[in-house]
Amino acid sequence: MATGSVVPAVFAAADNAIASLLTVATTTPGSPFEKRKPADLAFEGGRVFVKADGPAKGVPFVDLLRRASLRLVTGSGKSEATFGNPKPKLSTHSFGCHFVEVSWQPEIARLRVSRVVTVIDAGRILNPLAGRNQIEGAVVMGIGMALFEYTSYDPQNGAPINSNLADYVVAVNADVPAIDVHFLDFPDKEINELGARGIGEIGLAGIAAAITAAVYHATGVRVRELPVKIENLLA
Repeated sequence: MATGSVVPAVFAAADNAIASLLTVATTTPGSPFEKRKPADLAFEGGRVFVKADGPAKGVPFVDLLRRASLRLVTGSGKSEATFGNPKPKLSTHSFGCHFVEVSWQPEIARLRVSRVVTVIDAGRILNPLAGRNQIEGAVVMGIGMALFEYTSYDPQNGAPINSNLADYVVAVNADVPAIDVHFLDFPDKEINELGARGIGEIGLAGIAAAITAAVYHATGVRVRELPVKIENLLA
C-alpha cells in the first residue's frame, strides 16, 4: 500500500519538474523554443523537442539549463491515501484465495501440508520477485499458525513460558511444501495511475482457515482452535 501511494506522488513530481523545464525552454531569451508554448513541446530521452518534429530534432535539457543559468529544475507532487474513506465508491482492497492439500497418516500421527496454491489479485504487481516472496513468507507464517505456533502462559504471573525459539515451535523448511503463487496482475486504474494495490497482509489472510478446511476433509474432524492438535484428530 505504501508503494501504491508513494510512487504516484513521485510520478506527479516528475511530471511537475518536466513542466518546469518546458517553461524554462519557452521563456529563456535565446532558447531555440523561445517563441513556442509549453504545450507545443515534449520531453523524452533527456531531450526537449517540438511535438510535431519528433525527438530527433530535440535539444538536450542540460543545454537549456545552461542557457538559462540554472543548475536544475524541481517539481513536487502528491497522491491521496487509498484508505480511510468511510463511504468509498469503489473497493480498494486486494483479494486472494488459498488452495491447500494436507496428508494425514493416523498410524504414525503425522499431519503435513503437502501443497499450497495461492492466487492473488492485487492490481499491477510492481515488483514480482518481492511480491512473490511476500506471499510465500505469509503462507509459511500461516502454516506455523495452523499447525505449530502456540504460546503457553504461566498462570501465576501471566508471563509466556515458551518465550524463546527453543520452546516456541515455528515452521521450518521441512514443514513447508511447494508453494505455487499466481498473480492475476490486472492493473486497477481506479485506485492510482499505476494500477497497484496493497499486497502486504493478503497472503496470510485465510491460509490457516484453508489448512483447517483441508484437515476436516482428510480426517472428518472440524478444528475450532489453533494450532491443530494431533490428539484431537486421533480422538
